[in-house]
Amino acid sequence: MAAAARSTDRPGALEITRKLAEICGRPFARFAGPADEVAGRTARWVAVPGGPRAAAEVLRLAAAHDLTVVPRGAGTKIDWGAAPGRVDIMLDTGRLAGVWHEPRDAAVAEIGAGTPLRAVQATLGRTGRRLPVDAPSPGATLGGVLAADEAGPLRHGHGSPCAQLVGVRYLDADGELVSVGESGTARLERAAPTGGFDLGGLVAVGGGPGAGGPVAGGGDAVLGAGGLPGLDVARLLCGSQGGLGVLVSATMRVHAAPAGRVWVSRPLWSPLELPDLVRAVQAAGVDPAAVELDLPVPIPLPRRRIPASHPSVAGRPDHPAVTGRPAVGSLVVLLEGGPSDVAGRAERLTAVLGGEAVVNHHAPEWWGRYPFAPGDTALRIDLPATDLHAAVYALRDAAGTPMPVRGSAGIGSAYAALPGSLAPERVASILTAVRGVLIARQGRCVVVAAPAPVRRGVDLWGELPALPRLRSAKAHLDPHRRLAPGRLPGGL
Repeated sequence: MAAAARSTDRPGALEITRKLAEICGRPFARFAGPADEVAGRTARWVAVPGGPRAAAEVLRLAAAHDLTVVPRGAGTKIDWGAAPGRVDIMLDTGRLAGVWHEPRDAAVAEIGAGTPLRAVQATLGRTGRRLPVDAPSPGATLGGVLAADEAGPLRHGHGSPCAQLVGVRYLDADGELVSVGESGTARLERAAPTGGFDLGGLVAVGGGPGAGGPVAGGGDAVLGAGGLPGLDVARLLCGSQGGLGVLVSATMRVHAAPAGRVWVSRPLWSPLELPDLVRAVQAAGVDPAAVELDLPVPIPLPRRRIPASHPSVAGRPDHPAVTGRPAVGSLVVLLEGGPSDVAGRAERLTAVLGGEAVVNHHAPEWWGRYPFAPGDTALRIDLPATDLHAAVYALRDAAGTPMPVRGSAGIGSAYAALPGSLAPERVASILTAVRGVLIARQGRCVVVAAPAPVRRGVDLWGELPALPRLRSAKAHLDPHRRLAPGRLPGGL
């Protein structure tokens, strides 16, 4: 049956389709179409289970017929990372959605993996709360955000989405429903005997902060002799692209929505200013919610002059800031809190940043957006915040021209874009040069997304010290490599 099922033209494939329809309902199981791709690899079937029980049965069916499964949320990041070796069943989480309505002062919320993040924020907003999560991908689901460990500007003050995670329900490769939480225990549950997704039946738990997953590089979960304890498993799922488990729901911390927000912006005349400006913001005692950098190319910002004695241009009379040529970008700081408190902090910050700093009550147009477009080669750069300028220059020198860079200057995490027209060999040489500079500064550069020829022809990850630990996790959680095989680093 397995061999037959690998072609949708054979009788065995029709049998798999029939079984998927029995599990999910006839409208929610079908042969995949051309748009049902994972990083360029087309699926064979699409299944949209209506609850944890149905999703578990899909995984058990896959296990029985030696089929692979790749989860999909809204598909906003389905082309990120490496292409899986095979995609038999694309498990769409769109019906695993919902938000448990809790009391106004509840510190956590339980959310279905397939729930759009916008819907989560709208639901929580009715009680004056929010998730401190602002993933840039429009339409992203919570499960997709966690699976990619995708974070926006608020990561500065709150950490990655994984840092807000206090419990999860996920399905392992054998279709068993596993619940993990703060207690450090993991328990196997049989999925509910009836269909339908009931977030109200989940148990809310608290937890301590965590950050990052195996791919994003923020987590450091340890494999114990008895397996993976508690939230270590949950945090491993962050950034795993569905390669370690299928997320069903997540229990997340929620916060009161801030009453006041202002954005303090300051033009940048040179990336050399970044270290001093970041230190100044950190020392100002204004508790920023976000510190974002935008270095657009080739859109210039307004022409301004600063004194030739400024530390960033001292001894360089030909510097753009002195000659009046356009600024190269901007640094923007988000302040949140009570209106009067925010106003006071904004006043202190503008005094620190100088007369060029401007207070706005609306975010700049580029805020919370990636600098890359579909078809570009997208890079993520992580290194100490005060060294981010070195990455900007390394990228410029390797590429031969400035490239757009945008991201969280306050924590040294940013994204950059290379033209999709660059040949794989050229991209590989740029990556080698940039990674050589970053290694000396305890930094990393990974390829987030790229055209298929580039994806196949370059090392997406670079040096990854956590690879042995990740390999152990894959062997423990998915020993038969049924879940998104090849999506993780090292071809896992």
